[in-house]
Amino acid sequence: MKNIRNILNSRSKNDGNFFVSIQKILGFKPRKIKFYQTAFTHRSMNIKDSEGHPINYERLEFLGDAMLGSVIASHLYTEVPSGDEGYLTKMRSKIVSREHLNELGKDLNLVDLVESKIPKGQFGDNIYGNLFEALIGAIFLDRGYKYCEKFIYKKVIIPYVDIEKLEGKVISYKSLLIEWCQKEKKTFDYNVYEDTGNDDIRHFSVKLSINDKIVSKARATSKKKAEEKASKRAFFVFQNQISRAY
Repeated sequence: MKNIRNILNSRSKNDGNFFVSIQKILGFKPRKIKFYQTAFTHRSMNIKDSEGHPINYERLEFLGDAMLGSVIASHLYTEVPSGDEGYLTKMRSKIVSREHLNELGKDLNLVDLVESKIPKGQFGDNIYGNLFEALIGAIFLDRGYKYCEKFIYKKVIIPYVDIEKLEGKVISYKSLLIEWCQKEKKTFDYNVYEDTGNDDIRHFSVKLSINDKIVSKARATSKKKAEEKASKRAFFVFQNQISRAY
């Protein structure tokens, strides 16, 4: 098992640009670079500390998620005094949605800094958002809440948070469609089946039926993606009816 100190010291020697790259992303000098090195260490490196605890970005991801949610919640509470708990919760979910975090991680090219034994081309999109949250967690441990807050305002709130636009943004077409069907007392069914075809990568197809009538079909590399894609297509079929209901 590799020792964390040896790995991180070796990384610093082999990647002299890491500190510079992190500083450029942050906009300030990191004090303890080890937190950021951990934030960009994939579990495939199989690094453990002296007590056998795994060292990778996953715990920092948990911490960063909490910090991000806290700062966004505070901003919304201040900016939308008329919003009730349900409204504020929905708006926060839209800002910190996995799709949005993945976009932020891509914009910052965070995957370029990852230490991993897995080829970067094999990573799914979610790694971008995971790394973004881990980076926020590292900032909190290195510099505290205030620096965390400044970073989130600079990278998330100021450039991306537009209250009016967010109010009309759909996070999950599947959730919206199911909610509408239940409200209108319509039956719905997602018939998902494996449909690899001639592709090397496993695919799934879905037929979405509402009131026993197929209204949309979709195909994707996971059941969840296929259902969401079919739901989005069905949403546009019933868009006018759904809009009137809400």
